[in-house]
Amino acid sequence: MKNSNTKYKPHYDPLVDKTPGLNVDFAPTYWVATAGEVPEDDSLINSDVDVDVAIIGGGFTGLGTAMFLAKEHGIKATVLEANKPGWGCTSRNGGQAHLAWGRLSRSQWIKRWGVDMAKKIHANTLEGFEVFQDLTKDIPCDPFGDGNILIAHNGNALKKLQLESQLCNEVFNYRCKIVDRNTVFNKFMKDREAYGALVEPVGIAVHPLKLAFGYMRIARSYGATVHPGSPVVDWQTRSNVHYLKTPGGTVKARSVVVATAGYTHPSLHRLLAYKNMPIMANSAVTSVLSDAQIESCGFNSHLFMTDSRRLRYYYRFLPDNRLQIGTRSAISGADAENPKHLQIIKEAIARKFPHLKDIAIDYFWSGWMCISHDMMPRIVQPDKQQQIFYAQGYSGNGVSFSAYAAKKLAQLVSGIPIKETDLPIFTTPLPGHILRPLRRTGQHLLFGYFSMMDKLR
Repeated sequence: MKNSNTKYKPHYDPLVDKTPGLNVDFAPTYWVATAGEVPEDDSLINSDVDVDVAIIGGGFTGLGTAMFLAKEHGIKATVLEANKPGWGCTSRNGGQAHLAWGRLSRSQWIKRWGVDMAKKIHANTLEGFEVFQDLTKDIPCDPFGDGNILIAHNGNALKKLQLESQLCNEVFNYRCKIVDRNTVFNKFMKDREAYGALVEPVGIAVHPLKLAFGYMRIARSYGATVHPGSPVVDWQTRSNVHYLKTPGGTVKARSVVVATAGYTHPSLHRLLAYKNMPIMANSAVTSVLSDAQIESCGFNSHLFMTDSRRLRYYYRFLPDNRLQIGTRSAISGADAENPKHLQIIKEAIARKFPHLKDIAIDYFWSGWMCISHDMMPRIVQPDKQQQIFYAQGYSGNGVSFSAYAAKKLAQLVSGIPIKETDLPIFTTPLPGHILRPLRRTGQHLLFGYFSMMDKLR
């Protein structure tokens, strides 16, 4: 079968389209334009093959799991990617690696599980971030840190951040600090919407696609294979053996890892059906800023920022003197190219950095991420009677968590039990949602409510 390309289709929607395509071109992202050549791969599946471990999805999690399986456990997995390696979330995020598992804050951990469990989760985040940090030292991915900044976009948000900072210091011994507006302006950047900020000591910004390509090169150097243009279009299981049908042949596997995140169609497998909510994120990168623009905006740091809105903005000053900024807006794939979504980002740039009001946008793209219904990710074997494993539900914080998830998935697949048996990310599958047919209607209403609340002081 010929390994040909298909033009990028921005309207893909994981709740509508059964597969994300067949060898579709990358989205037109800044990361794709600056990552260099795609590493050599093993071409598409063009015959029936028999393997020990098949991994569905060739992004951070899939490539990382193949890397850890081969390097640490001697298991040479077969990665099946519908399009290009890193095609989905991996090449469309902001490259921001937080010390965060899912969307919940530390105060929310305490409310849900109590102080003792919250402390264990925090310790786990530190352990997991070390896995990611070590990889960024070995793989050329333009890492920059240490730390990240959460901008308070109004006075009420600053009060909440002050309480969260106090909790981080007193309960978790996690040395965060609150800085005022003037400090934000003088030390980081002149975000005109900033009322102050919480500065965290942990965080690294990376070039995400360079990192993924690094995972891929290492995985293949240890014997793993990576097959682009090989979507799984049907999955049958007989006598505990999995038959993954692709357009070019069927992959017979004894174990399957699902690493498709926000690009998972509900029909892929019943154990994953409607277990997360795909949410679209939009991102833009400006043209190169002049020295005068850099000075007027006070861009004194390349640390990444996230503001405190419910529909948050994430942004940073890139090393090549561009501004990268992203947010949420579109609900469905059909609406992805609506001009209003780019306009929302342009208006945010104008509010935050008035001197960039008319700055040209060189790159604009959208992509899907997976939000779990309880805002926490999972790394699990959902049915102990079946050799199926997944890591999903990263909820917008997958850059660093995916590295840890990949390492733990490799451990599970190799038969080594997880020692952290009581942590919620390992103990239960992703929860479903009782109102799943109405989720997008609810999302429309929720986004409207969030937008209104974000404007209140």
